[in-house]
Amino acid sequence: MHLSNELLTKLVKKYGTPLYVYDSDLIIQKYNELKSCFTWPKTRLFYAIKANYNTTILSLLNKNGACVDAVSLGEVTLALKTGFQKEKIIFTANSLRDDDIKQGIKLGILFNMGSLSELERYGRINPNSNVCLRFNPNVVAGDIKTNQVGGKNSKFGIQLKDVDKVKKIVKKHNFKVIGLHEHTGSTISEVGKAYESFENLLEIAKKQDFPDLEFLDFGGGFNVPYKPDEKQIDYKSFGKKVSRRFAEFCKEYCRELYMYLEPGRFIVAESGHLVVRATTLKDNDGILFAGTDSGFPQLMRPAFHGSYHQIVNLTNPDGTLKKYNVHGNICENSDYFAFNRPIPEIREGDFLAIKTAGAYCYSMGGVYNLFPMPAEVIVENGKDRLSRKRLTNEELANQIITESSVEGYYEN
Repeated sequence: MHLSNELLTKLVKKYGTPLYVYDSDLIIQKYNELKSCFTWPKTRLFYAIKANYNTTILSLLNKNGACVDAVSLGEVTLALKTGFQKEKIIFTANSLRDDDIKQGIKLGILFNMGSLSELERYGRINPNSNVCLRFNPNVVAGDIKTNQVGGKNSKFGIQLKDVDKVKKIVKKHNFKVIGLHEHTGSTISEVGKAYESFENLLEIAKKQDFPDLEFLDFGGGFNVPYKPDEKQIDYKSFGKKVSRRFAEFCKEYCRELYMYLEPGRFIVAESGHLVVRATTLKDNDGILFAGTDSGFPQLMRPAFHGSYHQIVNLTNPDGTLKKYNVHGNICENSDYFAFNRPIPEIREGDFLAIKTAGAYCYSMGGVYNLFPMPAEVIVENGKDRLSRKRLTNEELANQIITESSVEGYYEN
């Protein structure tokens, strides 16, 4: 990690806790690293904005040539407001209402449709238009069940066997299918599964069925190490293999298509830290608890997915190793960051850094129990700046009142 323990300690003393800190230099390094793994010259990376929608990060990625994978109109709107051109956005939504479709049409973005019924409804609203089709690659991959979005038990994508049904709807509404898409899961550690999904999409991308293709989109799922003993997956070899096969496909298709990829976690996860303060210590018959001034709504992955995040004691790194249950300040017994985790002795007031917290952490957050979300700080070329402020309790309460009240109802 580029951010030293000393710098993180300095930043929390300046900005307070809990605090998210992101290393923007590492973000661009990871973006360029992944792009270089794929040797096909017409490769484009569509950043999965759901991983982290921090506006400074979005602007930075836009300046460095990234496109955007958006899954809601809120994400589309934020991408447009942070400088992305509509041509650089692909909208992969599911369970759309008619008004969602109409709003997306007005914004001029490309829809990536993942069900036959939605495609039919889209055709009634917007016939004679360009469209991308999301197929379920019929491959199950991902570190845990909730991250697996392929296979028959997934809500995502059109089944591969339904190409003929797709063609009937396409003909009926005079669609021009310019792209095909697949995505099989998140945090994929088996590149063989990702390659199988890739091949399954190539198998149905026949010129006689889809003659107007401009790109194929192979989704994301690129993993990063979370545990200290984990190794980075060799995406360089994987990228070369995929690029060679894609070149062969394009030769068969008689046109050089773009290859789209949708990384999120790989680009931002390792750049981020959530720094919290130890506030409470407890010894329950030898079971040690360390309470902090944050909680699972501010970093949900351990409670929601059972995910591992390394925790470092910034202010007592050389203390005696003890095993702790590290928990938060939320009124729920599931509010934990770690169980039985060896950490240098934690004292009240110590600063703890929860690492690899740049992806699916703040972006999955909320204000349950009405704790305001942490501030976010960006470090670029060694210089820190506040990217998003932490609301005070009064500001959060006023925001709720403003969004909820009938004029005069809450007067004292």
